[in-house]
Amino acid sequence: MFNTRTIEDLSYKETVDKIVELNEHIQKFWSKSQGWAPIDAANLLSKSRLDWLVSLSHSLYKWESDPSEEAEYGDLILAWANLGALVEGSMKFFLSVYYEDYKNDKNAIILWGKQIDPDGAMFGKLKEFFKNSVWLDHERKEKNDWLSEIQQKRNAIHAYRERTIDDFISFRKQVKNYLSFLIGLLRRVPYPDDIYGPDLLIW
Repeated sequence: MFNTRTIEDLSYKETVDKIVELNEHIQKFWSKSQGWAPIDAANLLSKSRLDWLVSLSHSLYKWESDPSEEAEYGDLILAWANLGALVEGSMKFFLSVYYEDYKNDKNAIILWGKQIDPDGAMFGKLKEFFKNSVWLDHERKEKNDWLSEIQQKRNAIHAYRERTIDDFISFRKQVKNYLSFLIGLLRRVPYPDDIYGPDLLIW
């Protein structure tokens, strides 16, 4: 039998390695999905900066080691912004894949009286849409609470008012939670054949 592990078994570096692998897969496959994905979805994905998700994934390596005492809060704020951007980007990617369903959903995001595409939506509106139209009943509260926590800590980048940002131990645990979140999204994404899908196992 194959000796698979769990996300909890991974070191921080191994966790980031897997995040990089999965976001590289997303960039390579979904940026060139014309020919089998619906035309509007393929066009939206082809113009999206999926390569930035890959770059942001590589940025996570920076947070493996603790910073100097003087830079601790500054680096932690930047780390949460890094993670928050990845979470937001992954939600946008998912809705871009399901763009046709999104456009026809009664909860599609409206701004100034007009429906907006997923790539133009803000974190809070994405979170609300997922709560109303994506998450199943048994997972809705847990997923929404987690997204709210990431959003709150990500917003510390607007540094001035007091916010709870925890520490790097907590941050690194949330990076593992992001990997779990990303795998969960990819399990729901359709592929023309299983051979094109990513490896979602933890080895």
